[in-house]
Formats: sequence, C-alpha cells, structure tokens
Amino acid sequence: MPEDDKTHPIPDLTGYITEGQVILSRELYRKGVTPPIDVLPSLSRLKDKGIGKGKTREDHAATMNQLFAAYARGKEAKELMVILGEAALTETDLLYAKFADAFEDKYVSQGYKTDRSIEETLEIGWDLLRMLPRSELKRISDAMLDQYYDKAE
Repeated sequence: MPEDDKTHPIPDLTGYITEGQVILSRELYRKGVTPPIDVLPSLSRLKDKGIGKGKTREDHAATMNQLFAAYARGKEAKELMVILGEAALTETDLLYAKFADAFEDKYVSQGYKTDRSIEETLEIGWDLLRMLPRSELKRISDAMLDQYYDKAE
C-alpha cells in the first residue's frame, strides 16, 4: 500500500467480502523471519469453522488464542523496553518479551518450503507456552494444561 497505509482503499468491483487478510511486516522481513507475516493484524473469517476436535485437535482453538494473546503481550513488553529500558520491566514482562522473540523465530519463521503438520505446529506452540508460568495461561482449561503443558518431554 502507498506509504504502508493498511487503510488505503482498494477498488473492489467483485462485490464479495474477503474471507481474510495476511499482513506482511517490513520489521519481520528485516529480522529474517520468513515468511514475514505479522500475525496480530492478519485475520481469517473461516478459521473457527475448520479447527478443533474432530477437525484438527481439541486444543487447537485454545492454544491458538493463548499464543496470540501471549505474543501481543510480548510485543507490548518489547515496546516498553525500548521506551523505559529493560530494568523497568517486571520478571514476567521479560518472559513475555523473550516469548515474542521465540514465537517469531520458531513459530512464524518457517521458510517458504516447510510443510509442517498441524500436530507439529501445535507442539511448537506448546513448547513456546512452556516458557511462561502455567498461571499466566488463562485462555486454556486446566484439563488441557494438564494434558499438554505438563506433558513430560
């Protein structure tokens, strides 16, 4: 978009509403994240219809929501670190900042030819969530945390 303006109007003569959008990030590109997809503003209107028990795995929706929330908090912590300095952040904020870096490096960045299964992707997600204290994972039920977070490596 001109000057990276995501709100720039795009003529749409099709009459259809798009079912999602993928936002690319110059910042992630500069960091070497491939593909440089900025997951926070990207969206899918169909994702909820194709995930969960009987479709992917019963923990898919909760894991996705928790990863998204943790990444958003990690990005906020990183912004605060730039403004206030690392010393101003709590120990938990620092964990979230490290989580954000690891999320970009291990979850988002997968190259252009990787063919990960949904199970592999969910396991990477759980590995990342284990960076955070269990008490921080409020979007996942205790039963799922017992099954996946506390899983023996």
